[in-house]
Amino acid sequence: MAELLATFRGPVSCTRAALAPALTLQGDTAEAPGEYSTLGFSAAAPADLPAALPDTVVEHLGAVQYRIRTAGREWLIEAPAVHLHREIAAAFYRAIPPRPVPWLRRLFLSAVLTLAASRAGMAALRALRR
Repeated sequence: MAELLATFRGPVSCTRAALAPALTLQGDTAEAPGEYSTLGFSAAAPADLPAALPDTVVEHLGAVQYRIRTAGREWLIEAPAVHLHREIAAAFYRAIPPRPVPWLRRLFLSAVLTLAASRAGMAALRALRR
């Protein structure tokens, strides 16, 4: 029985490694919408696999066998290892509120900006810098 690894929505970029046998699929997945996903295979890419695919499904068929399906075509890959990475930075930073700026720093920055707004203030800042 096939186990679903990833369902890519929209365009999927297929990258072949130059020095090592490796294939990487990159795009947006249905499992984590809005999070860019990368699926890397430790195997050579099939010769007839194009550089870009539309809506793609990747399934684990057995011990080291995987199937890539898209638009009526499919490719079988034998890879000893597969790595799935989801970019979660946006969700992470949405969940953590920003740290408030300390009031002394706010006071200092507003004073510097007020001084920088006039010629006399700029001269005073230059003098302080020396």
